[in-house]
Amino acid sequence: MTNDVVGITNEDAVKRSVRNLVETINTERPFNSLIGSGVRSSLFEPADRDILTRLEIEIETSIKNFEPRVRLTKVLAQHPFDTNEITVQVEYDIIGQESQPQELTFILQPTRV
Repeated sequence: MTNDVVGITNEDAVKRSVRNLVETINTERPFNSLIGSGVRSSLFEPADRDILTRLEIEIETSIKNFEPRVRLTKVLAQHPFDTNEITVQVEYDIIGQESQPQELTFILQPTRV
């Protein structure tokens, strides 16, 4: 009513949903403990190609299982030298919408809570 909160629609809503899904820890959501991914638990291990491949598979699996609005085309995890972070690039098409392929890039960093 007061327009204090701006809603997100279409591509931005899907993009935010994909990122939230990847960053959500399994068992974090009440009443549906399957939603999420195990990405956070792998961030404290030394980043080598095996860990990056495991992260890519975990991200692909969670998006394919829990985000029916997208058709995943690519997931790439990279570990830049001299950093303590992993860069993730996700490319997908939105199902049922005539739009350009979407690309989402974000950084995963190990943090303890």
